[in-house]
Amino acid sequence: MTSASDSKALPVTVTDRSTELIEAAAQAAADKLAHDIVAYDVSDVLAITDAFLLASAPNDRQVKAIVDEIEERLLKEQGVKPARREGERDGRWVLLDFVDIVVHVQHSEERVFYALERLWKDCPELDLPEDAKATRGKDREHAAREAASGGQDGDPSGGPYGGSDGPR
Repeated sequence: MTSASDSKALPVTVTDRSTELIEAAAQAAADKLAHDIVAYDVSDVLAITDAFLLASAPNDRQVKAIVDEIEERLLKEQGVKPARREGERDGRWVLLDFVDIVVHVQHSEERVFYALERLWKDCPELDLPEDAKATRGKDREHAAREAASGGQDGDPSGGPYGGSDGPR
């Protein structure tokens, strides 16, 4: 498999099994309307896993729906369960550790704040299914729509995140 980024033609060293898991997880995330899905080959810099998948959503409920879909899909299609699942209670950043891959699903605010892409920018980006690639830029589009509408999507305070999903 080649790198998804033409500007960084770094060799990808993840296993075929990790590639299968990443592709299934990315498709599951895309099917639940995740934003900005991206995967990195971290196998050369981390001994604990081969790849990271990052995805985000504009509210806590959607973060949880994406996580549930990824977990269900990987169990059904690939026969794997996460060895560890962390962060589910708050729904702001959920980590699914499948050993071969680690999936991070973050609320859009956490995604911007922690900027995991900056940490892994030197690692090769993995190719993903077309549906997952089509999610790039969705966080920016959502933020622009929210700003244009004055953030009135169900939030009486006029905040940009609507309802109970706002900052705590």
